[in-house]
Amino acid sequence: MPDRSKLQVTSYDVQLLEELAQARARESFLEFRRYIRPQLIIGWWVREVAQKLQRFYKDFVAGERPKLAVMAPPQTGKSWTVTDFIAWVAGNNPDKKTIFGSFSDDLGVRTNTELQRIYSTDAFKGIFPGTRISEAHTISDRWKRNESLIEYVNRGGSFRNTTVAGQINGLELHLGVIDDPLKGRAEAHSPTIRDKTWEWFADDFMSRFAKDGALLIVMTRWHTDDLLGRFLEKFKREVRVLRYPAIAEHDELHRRKGEALFPEHKPLEFLLERRKLLTEASWESIYQQNPIVIGGGMLPVEKLKVVPHFDRSQITNTVRYIDKAGTESEDAAFTAGARMHLMKNGTYIISHMMRGQWSALEREEKIKAWVETDASEFGSYEVWVEQEPGSGGKESAESTIRMLAGYAVYADRVTGNKVVRAEPFAAQVQGGNVGLVAGEWCSAFLDEAEVFPAGKWKDQVDAAAGAFSKLSAGTAYLTDYDKWL
Repeated sequence: MPDRSKLQVTSYDVQLLEELAQARARESFLEFRRYIRPQLIIGWWVREVAQKLQRFYKDFVAGERPKLAVMAPPQTGKSWTVTDFIAWVAGNNPDKKTIFGSFSDDLGVRTNTELQRIYSTDAFKGIFPGTRISEAHTISDRWKRNESLIEYVNRGGSFRNTTVAGQINGLELHLGVIDDPLKGRAEAHSPTIRDKTWEWFADDFMSRFAKDGALLIVMTRWHTDDLLGRFLEKFKREVRVLRYPAIAEHDELHRRKGEALFPEHKPLEFLLERRKLLTEASWESIYQQNPIVIGGGMLPVEKLKVVPHFDRSQITNTVRYIDKAGTESEDAAFTAGARMHLMKNGTYIISHMMRGQWSALEREEKIKAWVETDASEFGSYEVWVEQEPGSGGKESAESTIRMLAGYAVYADRVTGNKVVRAEPFAAQVQGGNVGLVAGEWCSAFLDEAEVFPAGKWKDQVDAAAGAFSKLSAGTAYLTDYDKWL
């Protein structure tokens, strides 16, 4: 056995190891990223996306015209990943032309600048000595290098960045990259902007592809009818979709339900804080990559008038309707209880909504406390408890009724799903006949109503629909709904 203490590492050994690392970086996109970004945090997500992009590249060079869509939340390294991939493809194939399209000049220029930085490093030059860019930004240089175009010296390939709706006539591309074609929710909810984005993509961008071109789309799903939504409608079987929610919705290969995607960058505590600040539609789009159609839906929230107070002398009848949930876990349904009033002019006002994820004992205590408060404020009124089908639902409703002895409490044996039961209530919301009294509860109710029935939670709307059904029985609807105060 050799004496390891006497072994010496020569400069030749170091050079050999360096050449080996460079050879591995040429072959493997993940190893390329390790080599050019030695400080890169390598979690399971970085590994998996690198593997998927490696497969995409293999199909690309085989002439199979692959189409890949990657959806992931902000600040998980998407932009770096895309930029590194473009550089790696250029290193291996300096005769290929890449066009990069995004919603803004800034994003395109930033990607262009980062690519120039990578191409100029000794690390990249060592891996790919055959892919070079001009050494200087000069107008006279034959090989262009500016903020919108990078040409590879003595090769036929290039990188060009443009904006959605930017001019690319007469250009050919082999690799097309779309990175966030829409700026945000405002643009996503404009049919005009969505149409223009799609027209540019379909008419201009897609017509530039070479016969063996590949398409990579990286974006946040703001709307079901966005660019990717429309593309999937037409080419669903041809597009491979990688969707990475910020918080796992079920057990996955690399993480369990409820765990963060990239905890090294965005731990679960941070994500839960962000979730509290956002509406459900925003959270599902930005972080979960699950767009929800909002606005103009079943419950148009713009027609739910919020008033600071209302004239209690105009109340005809009052109901508290309770939809109970059986658990306090984070993913369980909420217990919700709507207090609604029928007014003399035929309108309906929701003056309070109780809502929470409580244990069975705490839930019953909350219900009793609110019923007592209601009775002290509004006198004689009815309480209805939704009774779910089956013996469990019957026993739960009967238990609450016994607890509220002394009050007018009834079980409501519901049939059909929550969406169907909400239709009569929705009709009155659409007609502008429902108002809300301002309170801390309003934002959560409007959030749920905005995305109903596509949203995850339906309990508050269900409670409001239940209260409406009891108040409206035998009531003739009036059209004068302007006299709220």
